[in-house]
Amino acid sequence: MKKKRLVTRTIILAVLALAVGYTLYANLNKESNKKIVIGKPAPDFVLVDMEGNKHRLSDYKGQGVFINFWATWCKPCEREMPYIENQYQQFKDQGVQVLAIDSSESELVVNKFVARHGLNFPVMIDRGEVQAAYGINPLPITFLVDKEGIVVKSHTGELDEDTVREFMEQIKP
Repeated sequence: MKKKRLVTRTIILAVLALAVGYTLYANLNKESNKKIVIGKPAPDFVLVDMEGNKHRLSDYKGQGVFINFWATWCKPCEREMPYIENQYQQFKDQGVQVLAIDSSESELVVNKFVARHGLNFPVMIDRGEVQAAYGINPLPITFLVDKEGIVVKSHTGELDEDTVREFMEQIKP
């Protein structure tokens, strides 16, 4: 009887050890295989904005692109939107484009958010493909793409207006 218990416990411990080992390996491997590399081309994508216009990242070559991943339920995202809008108004005629990509929410919710905040830059809803390509987690996260389509910076977390201005200056062609 004691020998059976010892064998059972050993098998259970071995299975647990394998599960923990696999989990650690999968998480470390995921972190080391980030999709976005600073200094490399940004993954191209095509999304449709809330007005039905298609936006392909590669079509903005020659301009700086400020890509912001966000969601309506994300309070830091909501707080930074007025700053992004203000700076977009300052930089849009200087070759800087903003692409705001919502995280899989309904059009109704996103449209209400856009109207409430008076956003004039393109706002799109991603169903997960672009987020996967960019390795998004958590929100908000912003990527700066220069006029050649190269990722020059990424920033995770809420932005203040001075930082948004500084980022747009960095990617202004």
